[in-house]
Amino acid sequence: MVFLSTFVILFGFWIFLSGIFDIFHLSLGVISCSLVSWISRDLLFSEKRVAKKHLIQIFRFLKYLVWLLYQIVLANLHVAYLVLHPKMYALIDPHILRFRVHLKSELPLTTFANSITLTPGTITVLIQKNHFFVHSLSQKVADDLLTGEMEKRVSHIYEEE
Repeated sequence: MVFLSTFVILFGFWIFLSGIFDIFHLSLGVISCSLVSWISRDLLFSEKRVAKKHLIQIFRFLKYLVWLLYQIVLANLHVAYLVLHPKMYALIDPHILRFRVHLKSELPLTTFANSITLTPGTITVLIQKNHFFVHSLSQKVADDLLTGEMEKRVSHIYEEE
């Protein structure tokens, strides 16, 4: 069941990204996703069976991805505004933020760190125990990150609330 669940997730992602539905590409997708599912069968689901809580986490993660993509678009627009503004040098205020996170497990911490880095204008520089060090491009970007909205959403996915 774990192999099948992992395969379905990966193959769905393959189809979404490729957008090509001929027999050659679909068969390559089946072969690739089968191989990756077999190699990483214990990566997504640590237990032997997929429980109801895993399906809920998948649904929450997909919901989070939609929100994250929206945040990435907004951050791209903000960075473009900063770069194209005539007073660019006055608006860009890079600095390193240090803040405490309440996430405990490795997967939520990794998801949070990668989400920060995916969002334009921020890069996760270092994680030390429960502190994150993040480089931000401007004060607005730092303020948006410090609201804690992203951390709350990641915490909700993995039920670390």
